[in-house]
Amino acid sequence: MKLARPDVFHPRIVLAGCPALPDGDGDDAGLVAALAGRGLHARWLSWDDPATLDADLVILRATWDYIERLDEFLGWTRRVRHLLNPALVVSWNTDKRYLADLAAAGVPTIPSRFFAPGERVRLPDSDEVVVKPSVGAGSVDTLRFSDRDDAREHAARLQDAGRTVLVQPYDERVQDGETALVFLAGAQSHAFTKGPILRAPGEAPQFDESGTYAQEQLAAADPDFELWDVGHAALAAAAAHLGMQPEEFLYARVDIIGGRADPRVLEVELVEPSLGWAQLDDATRGVQQREFVLAVESALERFGLGPLSHRRP
Repeated sequence: MKLARPDVFHPRIVLAGCPALPDGDGDDAGLVAALAGRGLHARWLSWDDPATLDADLVILRATWDYIERLDEFLGWTRRVRHLLNPALVVSWNTDKRYLADLAAAGVPTIPSRFFAPGERVRLPDSDEVVVKPSVGAGSVDTLRFSDRDDAREHAARLQDAGRTVLVQPYDERVQDGETALVFLAGAQSHAFTKGPILRAPGEAPQFDESGTYAQEQLAAADPDFELWDVGHAALAAAAAHLGMQPEEFLYARVDIIGGRADPRVLEVELVEPSLGWAQLDDATRGVQQREFVLAVESALERFGLGPLSHRRP
């Protein structure tokens, strides 16, 4: 007697880019093959392609134009069947006011002040300040100032455009670069360094050909455990604020400045951060991309999209 072969469900997976980068920025080039190695079929699409709404799972990877189309983008995240990271995470993490939530939870951050349109901007008592929009990506409109009048003028331009302003004291340690800590399903994966983006006071960063993100100098890193501890604390605080568990984040990147004595969180990236795959050697990249795929598989099971989820009785 032959046993009936169960039906195997193959979820339709999309890696989401944007019109300028429909296939990503190249760093994620190995993910489709890594997913295929576990029997998962994925393809790249721009997030605004109507076909994304037919996908069983959409993974945000290079949706870097959302700042220009925020309402449209957030509406789209709520229409997608299953999104990683979820729409709740996206709506919170796209606005840097989340830094205030992390600071309130005791996470060491750069002191940050936020000013909505119409509010009087108060600059910190520091020699230099950084002024940027609270909703932004790729360091667009992020500038460093030593002249306080110039800083106020930049803040006013952002507010006149209807944008909330984030003001921070300039921390000289930024010139030493940042350490980007990458987590997959809540577990630490790998790290890399990012060279300083901010140029001389008043000068804008240099952007890539697509104009969607500032160019960075990247290199592999092996951070001290004190930095990883801060990264874990930031991720736990974010998850607690959102009513989630850290392992429910498919990926996260925590950007830190400073060394083991006084590390500070610059940003927690949960929407579409570059994960620095290109900074890893081939063997390490293969192992860690497999962890990424295993995290996708776990998410599919949570969503009821596992291989036997559509088996007929």
